[in-house]
Amino acid sequence: MPTTIELQTAAPSALRDVPAPVVLPTIPATTSPFQPDKVRHLVFGTLAAIQFTIKDLHKRGYAEPNDWSQPLTTGRPGEVMAILTKRVKPEPQT
Repeated sequence: MPTTIELQTAAPSALRDVPAPVVLPTIPATTSPFQPDKVRHLVFGTLAAIQFTIKDLHKRGYAEPNDWSQPLTTGRPGEVMAILTKRVKPEPQT
């Protein structure tokens, strides 16, 4: 059963009209007790090694290449990094 929230407006002023109360929609709560968790993968190496790793993980069905960040410099000569943030649903622990 959705509920609404009414915002109270300030007392009327002689110089302006007060708008009508605003009704905000409610956001339904999810019924699933298991929400996806975020996992962040950081890959460091040469550009060629990172590109190989991203392609290899794609071939294994783990992540799409476009899900990774663009290579970022680390400040170390010849080293870059890429980041993948993935949502996973862990199995409930018994």
